[in-house]
Amino acid sequence: MNQFYNQFDITPRYKTDGDRPDDYRTPFQIDRDRIIYTPAFRKLQSKTQVFLSGEYDFYRTRLTHSLEVAQIGRSISNRLKKISKHLDIDYYIDPDLVEASCLSHDLGHPPFGHAGERVLHKMMFKTGGYEGNAQTLRLLTETIWGNSGMNPTRAFLDSTLKYKTLLSEKPDSPNHFIYDYQANHLDFVFDGLDNIMSYNPGADRNSFKSIECQIMDWADDTAYSLNDIIDGTNAGFINSENLEAWAESNEINQEDAVHIETICRAIRRKRLEPLMGRKVGDFISSANLVEASENFMAHKTSRYKFNLNVDKEISKESKLYKKIALDLIFKSPQLQQLDYKASRILGELFRIFYENYSSKKVRQLSLLSSDAETLLNKVEGNEDKSRIISDIISEMTDRLAVRTYRRLIDPNFGSIMDLV
Repeated sequence: MNQFYNQFDITPRYKTDGDRPDDYRTPFQIDRDRIIYTPAFRKLQSKTQVFLSGEYDFYRTRLTHSLEVAQIGRSISNRLKKISKHLDIDYYIDPDLVEASCLSHDLGHPPFGHAGERVLHKMMFKTGGYEGNAQTLRLLTETIWGNSGMNPTRAFLDSTLKYKTLLSEKPDSPNHFIYDYQANHLDFVFDGLDNIMSYNPGADRNSFKSIECQIMDWADDTAYSLNDIIDGTNAGFINSENLEAWAESNEINQEDAVHIETICRAIRRKRLEPLMGRKVGDFISSANLVEASENFMAHKTSRYKFNLNVDKEISKESKLYKKIALDLIFKSPQLQQLDYKASRILGELFRIFYENYSSKKVRQLSLLSSDAETLLNKVEGNEDKSRIISDIISEMTDRLAVRTYRRLIDPNFGSIMDLV
């Protein structure tokens, strides 16, 4: 048995009738398998990573990105087990747990990437807000199978908790929070809400993460900082000429200049993908285990006895690639126009559904599925209805959101004459 974990770690979120005696899997393997077989995970294949899904076959979607993050996270775990003086064959970070965390880290993101997240937060601002990671927590604990969660273990749920700040604590924050009512999940994860709410007052509580969450976070950074450059180059947003021009117009140090020249040379030689593949290995190797400072969780679980220390030069390199992607891809007119369109679509869908299903209305049209309408009819207040509407929209794929919008708005799409 892996001595890194104890009963505290594998305790499920909700009480059950008992284990299945013939189940050959560990609790963390069960967590991982449940993620893979959920509709929410499959829908990631048609959700935007950088470019709208379906534009071209070879661009990454949220699904392929999540698979890459899972591979990187698992590799980090396996490497640490092999090389870290703090771990051994009977005491190690479980790669199945890390993989489950990585596979689920984007489950709560809506259609159209961060543009969709921003517009849903705007629509939900007065009724609890919207945040992709908070929505992941909601899925895992409440809605992932219709109207119930997947009953995650404490360690798995904690591994997905990148953020622990409540929206009411930072009401002007556009992201990096969880919903106020989700404090009860913090209570479970940290064995007492006061423990985490009062921990390290004045500091950023979001930085207090289990080692598995830290690995997932670095695996995510690794995947998108490197692979956004590949997708941006394949799409024509990045080439050697505009990248060199970008470098000249920005204050970069000698190390950054070397990285940029290496990328430009690889682009000219059509060897960018192999280069970035090698860099994935470098980024994995840059992460090492160090002992954490004393904290209230360390005596309960080994998950808080260690921190992930990433080589400073590699961390700077990752930030360089993020800056390049931001300036040359995400700030481009093409992407900004798509962001505007995405905001318009999701904003209109929210308004239409809210006006139709608001508790103030006596009559309503059947604009949603019977299952969705059943959920809406079970709640009275408009705040609860708003939350369910945001659930419905966030679960849509890019294409479903566009089709639904056109069916509701475009008189030339989905008319009765289409049935003839």
